[in-house]
Amino acid sequence: MSQPDSRTRTYSWRDPAEMIKAMGGKTGLEILQKVVRGGYRAPIQDTLEMDVTAVEDGRVEYQLTPQEFHFNPAGTLHGGVMATIVDSAMSCAIWTTLPAGTGWTTMELKLGLVRAVTLDSGRLVCVGTLINVGQRSGAAEARVHDAKGRLCAYASTTCMIFR
Repeated sequence: MSQPDSRTRTYSWRDPAEMIKAMGGKTGLEILQKVVRGGYRAPIQDTLEMDVTAVEDGRVEYQLTPQEFHFNPAGTLHGGVMATIVDSAMSCAIWTTLPAGTGWTTMELKLGLVRAVTLDSGRLVCVGTLINVGQRSGAAEARVHDAKGRLCAYASTTCMIFR
C-alpha cells in the first residue's frame, strides 16, 4: 500500500551466472581489479549502490553514499546495510590473496556501530584489511568512516576457505 509521501526506486543488474562464468581462471585479486575498472559488478552492489573503489593484495575499499532507502524507521542507516558493506570489504580482502578457483564464505562476523549514519554523514568509506589467511580460514577487519573522517563502525570476520 502506497503512502502519500512514498518514493519509487528502480534499478537493473547483470545476471550473476554470466559474471561467474567470465571469472573462471582468475585470482580474487584479478577479479576485484576488474570490478574497480567496471568490468564486473555483483548484484548486491546495484541493490545497495555501493562501489569497490580500490583493491590491492590484502586490502579492499568500498564506498557507499547513504540514501533514504538504506534507512531504518529511526531515520538512520540500517545496521544490515553497514553489515553488508563491512562483510563485503573484509571477505574481499581475504579473496585478494586466494588463487584462481578457490572459494570462500563468511563464517563469523562481528560489527560495532559507534556513530549514527544519516544523509548528512556523506559518502562512507569502508576499508577491509587482511589479518591472516591459512589453508582453511582467513581473518580480516574493517573500519568505516564518514565524509568528515569520523569512525562510524568497525568489524572483524573469519571466512572459511574452499581450496
